[in-house]
Amino acid sequence: MADGHMRVTILIPALNEELALPATIAALMALDPPADEVLLVDGGSSDATVALARAAGLRVMVSPQRGRAVQVNFGVEAAQGPIVCVLHADSALPVDGVALIRATMADAGTALASFTPRIAGPGGTRWVTTAHNLIKTWYAPLILRPHLFLRGVRLLFGDHAMFFRRADFLAVGGCDAQVAIMEEADLCIKLARLGRTRMVPRWVWTSDRRIAAWGPLRANWIFFKIGILWSFGARARLGTLYPDVR
Repeated sequence: MADGHMRVTILIPALNEELALPATIAALMALDPPADEVLLVDGGSSDATVALARAAGLRVMVSPQRGRAVQVNFGVEAAQGPIVCVLHADSALPVDGVALIRATMADAGTALASFTPRIAGPGGTRWVTTAHNLIKTWYAPLILRPHLFLRGVRLLFGDHAMFFRRADFLAVGGCDAQVAIMEEADLCIKLARLGRTRMVPRWVWTSDRRIAAWGPLRANWIFFKIGILWSFGARARLGTLYPDVR
C-alpha cells in the first residue's frame, strides 16, 4: 500500500455512461500500481452505469444533484486519498498513471497537474483536435490571462485528467456548482494561486465521440467558442452550447 500521504483516489463523475464505462474500467483494472481508491459519483443515471461500476468493485456514490461540478465537489469531499485525479468516464489513463501522479505531486510547488489528452476512436487518433487541445493550454492563458501565463500557469481542462491535493481543492472552495461546463478551467484558475499548473507529457486517451457526432470542424469551433465565451465571463449559458452525445 502507498504511503498514507500519497494515496491516490481516481474520481469519475458519471451520467448514463454504460457505453463508455467498460473500456474505462478495463484501463483502471490494468493500472500498475493500482489506484488506492476508484470512486464513481453518479448523477442519477437511468442506464446500467451504476451496476457496471459496482460489478467492477468501484466505490459508488450518488450525488444529491446532477452536474459535473456538483458531482466532483461531492466526490472530493468523500475521497479517502489526499491526492485526487478527476477522470472522465470516456477516458483511459496510462498503465503507470498512478505512479506518475504520485511523482508529480511530490513536488510541493505544483498545485495542479494533468496528463496530455489524446483524442481517439475506432478510426484512430484525431490529430487536429489533439493538437488544438494541446496548444490551447498555452494560448488560452496567454491571450486571456497573460499575468497568469507569465507566472507559468497553463490552463488545463477536464479531458486532461486533472489531479490535485484534496486539501487544496477544499481550501479554494472546489468547483463552482453553477457552472455547467468549463468547471475545470475555473478550478485551474483558483488552484494557480497556490502553485504551478502543469501538464505531464504522457497521454490520457479520450473518446472522440463528440467529434464523431458533430464533425471535426463543428467540434473544434464549439470548443473554441465556449473557451472564448468563458473567458469573457459567460458561465450559466455555456451548457446550452455543448450538446450531449451520450
